[in-house]
Amino acid sequence: MAIVIQPYRPEHEAAVNAFNQRLREAGADENTVFYRWAEPRWLPRSAESTIHNEFYVAVDGETVRGGYAIKSQKFLFPDGQVRSIGYYHHPLSEGIVNKAHAMVGTLLLRDATQRSPLLYCLGMGGYENPLPQMLMRLGWTHFAVPFYFRVVHPGRFLTNMQTVRSSAARRLLLDLAAYSGAGWAGSKLFQGYRSLTAPRVGSLEWDEVSSFDAPETSGLVETLWQQARATCSFTAVRDADALEVLYPATQTHLTRVLVRRNRTVVGWAVVGERRKDAKYGAMRVGSVVDGMALPGEYFAVVRAATRVLERQGFDLILSNQSHENWGQAFRAAGYLGGPSNFIFAASKKLAELLAPWEAVRPRMHLTRADGDGLPANF
Repeated sequence: MAIVIQPYRPEHEAAVNAFNQRLREAGADENTVFYRWAEPRWLPRSAESTIHNEFYVAVDGETVRGGYAIKSQKFLFPDGQVRSIGYYHHPLSEGIVNKAHAMVGTLLLRDATQRSPLLYCLGMGGYENPLPQMLMRLGWTHFAVPFYFRVVHPGRFLTNMQTVRSSAARRLLLDLAAYSGAGWAGSKLFQGYRSLTAPRVGSLEWDEVSSFDAPETSGLVETLWQQARATCSFTAVRDADALEVLYPATQTHLTRVLVRRNRTVVGWAVVGERRKDAKYGAMRVGSVVDGMALPGEYFAVVRAATRVLERQGFDLILSNQSHENWGQAFRAAGYLGGPSNFIFAASKKLAELLAPWEAVRPRMHLTRADGDGLPANF
């Protein structure tokens, strides 16, 4: 029987549960499952919101063989126009455990592209994975969004960061650096040098707010968006309405920071804790999830966000930032660049609107918030 891809409805939920069970029994990672419920728990579709998720399933008779999700959201384009585009995420095919269904992944992507020709992917875990490999074969435009990290507690970093403790010899050297204090001294010297060369921030203040939609803050972030949008060639719309949807007060695990200079709001940031990951060992890992700033105020926002996370007790702070000015600000604030597995890829129709690519790419503003990490990853 031919596979038909259709909107995920409540009557499919039992078949999706059986699909997930087959994946687990075949040895797939326990997190490799499709959504249990047809109605999205995060960003459900409504008449009021322009940001929403929709789920689709690949149905083979009464059996589900895969599924995918699309998050629709408004983006500002290089030509100054605002368009709603689709973010393709959580594609899952039975082909990962049964080669008889190897074509399901291709069918899912083809269906998504037909429903949303202006389509992008973000994240994907690195170029070696099946999805980015398929996108490259299909001629999608792509790049790795730069990754930045700041070590707050060097001793805990050296004794917990599993990706650098890959051999017995390395573990011995890192433990020696941690327990002798050499790691701490080296980190302090580096941070001291960066502070000497960093921009002067002057009279800077920041406040933690419970939400962006409160009467006293919504007008401020709306004004900031209107002033800051010109600094970006391509970015998700970050006006007051969008921030209310993405970062509601109910998401108490996120911290919203308003940054002021001389009582004028010059930017905002959203920060939070990353979910537990074995590669970070026992460290508490924070993230600068999102942000917006007036021209020339990127460093001020990064510094404020970093101070908030340091005060909250994190050992390591991470962020992904595509905009060149944000990248410069993170480096000035004592962050290092590292290998990135956070990949942006644009469909051919979307890439046509991002031309000329070499001129547009440096000022594209993409962060973790433009993926599927909220709210589960932070």
